[in-house]
Amino acid sequence: MGDKPQLDPQLVQDFVRAAHGNLDKVTALVTEHPTLVNAVWDWGGGDWESGLGAAAHTGRREIAEFLLARGARMDVFAASMLGHLDLVRAHLAAAPDALTAAGPHGIPLLTHAKMGGERAKPVLDYLQGLQGSTVTADSAKNG
Repeated sequence: MGDKPQLDPQLVQDFVRAAHGNLDKVTALVTEHPTLVNAVWDWGGGDWESGLGAAAHTGRREIAEFLLARGARMDVFAASMLGHLDLVRAHLAAAPDALTAAGPHGIPLLTHAKMGGERAKPVLDYLQGLQGSTVTADSAKNG
């Protein structure tokens, strides 16, 4: 809004690509352009992806934590990969359809939890327990 300059689209695409697995490049890009932490790239067909989203579905915890520490906006997919069960439960209580929502590249919430490894196992167990059931605000809170 206002007179703020837009980020160069190629820079945004390079950042999101790097966030799939190259912490050194992400660090360098964000150091030079701090507003990249919340930039998103449109891969087409409604497939929008942020750096945090890229790190989340590839299980790159160190990149996700780096971006969050610099102001990236947490979402339920990143929370799932990072193992933040309290955030995932709260999100699903408010928006039960998120259980089956498509994340970046159509990757579901459950896959993000799998990518989080051992630290995300409580989230994975919780989400697997919800599979096949109708998620309501009460079941999400108490799951």
